[in-house]
Amino acid sequence: MSAAGQAGVPPKVAPRAVNSEPSADLISAINGLEANRERIVAHRTRRVVMSSGGVLREHRQTGVRARAFALAGTILVLLLIAPLVWEAVDSLIAGEHLADPGSQLSLWACIMCPTILAAALVAGWWKHRS
Repeated sequence: MSAAGQAGVPPKVAPRAVNSEPSADLISAINGLEANRERIVAHRTRRVVMSSGGVLREHRQTGVRARAFALAGTILVLLLIAPLVWEAVDSLIAGEHLADPGSQLSLWACIMCPTILAAALVAGWWKHRS
């Protein structure tokens, strides 16, 4: 190393050759000659993004609506089945026999109502799938 490099003085660098003629792209960018084309691209991009946002918002609302209907249907079915289950459990705990018509009817309803609900759910799933 030289004494100048050791003393903290940076070495001299040879100057680069600078192109004295600016390019046409640089001039058009500085003058704003391409601004109209860029504005058209920006508007087109904005329209695409806004329409995609609208589609996503619509899908989200549809999903929320479907979940609300499913929850309401489940609560409704539970409210309809609960008295049947209560009657079946009450009749079996009270010591009644399974051969009694009331016990048989309540047990039959407790079996058939969830079966019908399951069939409706499978049919809805199958329709949504295809």
